[in-house]
Amino acid sequence: MKKVELLSPAGTLEKLKIAIDFGADAVYAGVSHFSLRIRSGKEFSMEDFAAGIAYAHERGKKVYATINGFPFNSQLSLLKKHIIAMAELKPDAFIVATPGVLKLCHDLAPGMALHLSTQANVMNVLDAQIYHEMGATRIITAREISLKDLVAIKKELPDLELEVFVHGSMCFAYSGRCLISTLQSGRVPNRGSCANDCRFEYEMYAANPDTGTLFRLEEEEGVGTYIMNAKDLNLASHMKEILDSGVVDSVKIEGRTKTANYAATTAKAYRMAINDYYREEFNEDKYQYELQSLQNRGYTDAYLVSRPFEKNDTQSLDFSMQFGTHQVSGIVTEGGTHYLCKYKTFPNDEMEIMAPLGSEIEIVDNEIGSTYERDGKMYMQLKQILAESKKVLDAVHSGNTNPITLPTTMPVYTFLRVPVNADMGTNPKK
Repeated sequence: MKKVELLSPAGTLEKLKIAIDFGADAVYAGVSHFSLRIRSGKEFSMEDFAAGIAYAHERGKKVYATINGFPFNSQLSLLKKHIIAMAELKPDAFIVATPGVLKLCHDLAPGMALHLSTQANVMNVLDAQIYHEMGATRIITAREISLKDLVAIKKELPDLELEVFVHGSMCFAYSGRCLISTLQSGRVPNRGSCANDCRFEYEMYAANPDTGTLFRLEEEEGVGTYIMNAKDLNLASHMKEILDSGVVDSVKIEGRTKTANYAATTAKAYRMAINDYYREEFNEDKYQYELQSLQNRGYTDAYLVSRPFEKNDTQSLDFSMQFGTHQVSGIVTEGGTHYLCKYKTFPNDEMEIMAPLGSEIEIVDNEIGSTYERDGKMYMQLKQILAESKKVLDAVHSGNTNPITLPTTMPVYTFLRVPVNADMGTNPKK
């Protein structure tokens, strides 16, 4: 049986490495404004992108380059140069969104695998067939598609690879085809600069154009005012059902602009889910433990296993973002002997160790601190907060750039995390 591919976001070179180290089979990333995430595209230079491809290929992993923006006529000359330059870096595929760019990539980079972006909104066999005939080797299907429709497409087009989103931000509009940000702030979502206006809190007013009367409508008790704020997709509990279908070639995680911890945690959770599925040891509680630790807008299983008209819980009306169950306290640096603080830490604080899958953490008890196992999870406590400079600190807080000594060596990019405290609240961005 061919195993499904786990595809993770890579907003920076560091996140690319983290996603791969925590279990991704492939990552997707972009350079410049031709990628549909301008902010993450700016984080990658061509040199960094080349380094990322080398890092992935050395480990038998893949990199897909995003060229999935919607270009204007004035950009076509630059686009052609960009396609040629990206092809020279030898990524494993281009992700594109329009028929014209698909043809342009086919002409300028012959032999390059071409993946059709979810922005193309493929929902049926007819559209999939047209794009396949035009040279697309893989379709990243619309987020609104059902598993039954995926089965129908694969039945008609068995050689066409199908990729589906299983986790991350959902768009209020149809597969990201949104104009709200364009109208309100001039930032064009389909060119990578969405301002996320759908995440804002809105008040409702009624106006009488004849008299100029304007009055605010009172919202119904218990109904919030984040009226366009879609919950985040979370299909970890449905991975068995998805893989049982036998038609999905790649499962994709959204989130190039999210944190390094997000890249690590989502890759780890879905890697475990995939591995456990093939071992016939599927345990959704284990994967949800990891995913619930992340900040989120509330989770939904969206439309892959239910039709849109069957769902009435896909919007998070009361807040734009809430804390997850855990807060990142630190991240282990190169060399594995120190970590950088990401949250306030005092001596004897207990921190859970989240290391890449397959890593072994030595159990120790020494003058620096201790590591130990409890209920299948690894933890660490520092007896003293010793900086790399040998200075002993009473405490260390986020923003402190002193590397802090670990009681034992740990893999680079291991995350240390603590449960969210009650005084942190629930809605960091309300």
